[in-house]
Amino acid sequence: MAQQLFGFSLQRAKKVPKGPSFVQKDSLDGSQPVVGGGYYGYSIDMDGTVRNEHELITRYREMVLQPECDSAVDDVVNETICGNFDDVPVELELSNLKVSEKIKKLMREEFQEILRLLDFDNRSYEIFRRWYVDGRLYYHKVIDPNKPRNGLIELRYIDPRKIRKVTEYDQKKPGELRAQDLNSQLTQKSADYFLYNPKGLRNSTNQGLKIAPDSITYCHSGIQDLNKNMVLSHLHKAIKAVNQLRMIEDSLVIYRLSRAPERRIFYIDVGNLPKNKAEQYLREVMGRYRNKLVYDANTGEIKDDKKFMSMLEDFWLPRREGGRGTEITTLPGGQNLGELEDVKYFQKKLYKSLNVPNSRLETETTFNIGRAAEITRDEVKFQKFVARLRKRFGELFTDLLKTQLILKGIISIEDWEEYKEHIQFDYIADNYFTELKEIEIRNERMNEVNQMDPYVGKYFSIEHIRRQILKQTDVEMQEIDKQIEAETEAGLIMSPEDQMAAEMGMMPGEEGGVPPDNGVPQDPKSAIDPADQKRGEF
Repeated sequence: MAQQLFGFSLQRAKKVPKGPSFVQKDSLDGSQPVVGGGYYGYSIDMDGTVRNEHELITRYREMVLQPECDSAVDDVVNETICGNFDDVPVELELSNLKVSEKIKKLMREEFQEILRLLDFDNRSYEIFRRWYVDGRLYYHKVIDPNKPRNGLIELRYIDPRKIRKVTEYDQKKPGELRAQDLNSQLTQKSADYFLYNPKGLRNSTNQGLKIAPDSITYCHSGIQDLNKNMVLSHLHKAIKAVNQLRMIEDSLVIYRLSRAPERRIFYIDVGNLPKNKAEQYLREVMGRYRNKLVYDANTGEIKDDKKFMSMLEDFWLPRREGGRGTEITTLPGGQNLGELEDVKYFQKKLYKSLNVPNSRLETETTFNIGRAAEITRDEVKFQKFVARLRKRFGELFTDLLKTQLILKGIISIEDWEEYKEHIQFDYIADNYFTELKEIEIRNERMNEVNQMDPYVGKYFSIEHIRRQILKQTDVEMQEIDKQIEAETEAGLIMSPEDQMAAEMGMMPGEEGGVPPDNGVPQDPKSAIDPADQKRGEF
């Protein structure tokens, strides 16, 4: 870019020229496209998008104040980020990365430093919940400009309502394009940066500070409204369900307050009194007999307060001469006040919109540690949803780890582009349903192996059983073979030859009961150690 941006930029190697294309690359991160030509504090007209995003984020934060929505979000967060007192919630997995052990050790140390800067061991719940609710997460990567090789020194959270990613395209005049080749004409130069305003990006004309993209860590939900070019939260589907549940609960309270008590109708005989006299007489009778005591819900006291008129008061009606005289009747209260099927329906709808199993809504439901057949399909679906959340949230660690490793000179940017596909993050699993499923699958596979074992060498090979039945990969098979060999040499397990000899009643190293020192056959029992014979091992 021609103008200087605030923050730092990582030095990149010269890019290889790309082929011509008339379509701009889609970043799928909700960045706002603008036409270039500006300066520091450049004004960008993105009123509609920013205002909608500001309102959406505010609405998302108000939604979690609903108890049912908060409980569902709490289930998702607790399932995704499982912290305990022994281990950190997430670890760096480098088993598929083909680099030296020294580089792996340095990468693990820098990852621990990133977790320390985030205080992830103590604040993992708040960080992930904030990302899940808002749908995006911004952190400012603070470094020492004089000593960039020291790496990151601080990570500061940025409110998503105050920052926005912008993609700036270079617009050229038709006369400038004629002198260029086809590749340059079709490929517009673009620059990415973040626009930050401490007062918020809600005004029609948004001015702010341009920040270099390498200085900001941006992690979004991956859900995008392509029509408005906005990133949405996972709570977006639940907006209607939360509003419906809130309205149905409010209407239920109003109905119960108004229809629950039984009210009386007093028909007062006023005879042939004139209208004014009849109304005065009716008021006198009302004041004489109606309840004058009022219950104060704030203090819990009973007061004599006549100036307040309640909506639940009794009815007083005059009756002329010739009627049935003074009469008192009772209006029945509301019926079916104990039915809550509509409320339960909208609660289940809310949980379904957030991909949380409905069984978790029932607090009295017991947790059954049984066979995997008892695992519901909703729980399996929920686990896949949690796995997707972990994968998406891992982009936060990926970007921070990239910056830290490059600043400290451990790897280059080119190396990172090669390594990043093999870097994974292992989250602590705390789901018993998943554990039960894995145990059940493992048991079924081992039962099948036991049934096929007599036919090994006749109809099946060992490699076939390991690949098709046990589902072992080439890497796993190599690692297991190395482990077996090492444990055999260490004497932790017996080799197949020694195990077969033991089953036939021979000492290890014997063949056919003939010792190697002389040719005199011996009784196999005579060569057995007395201690072993007492233990009944042979």
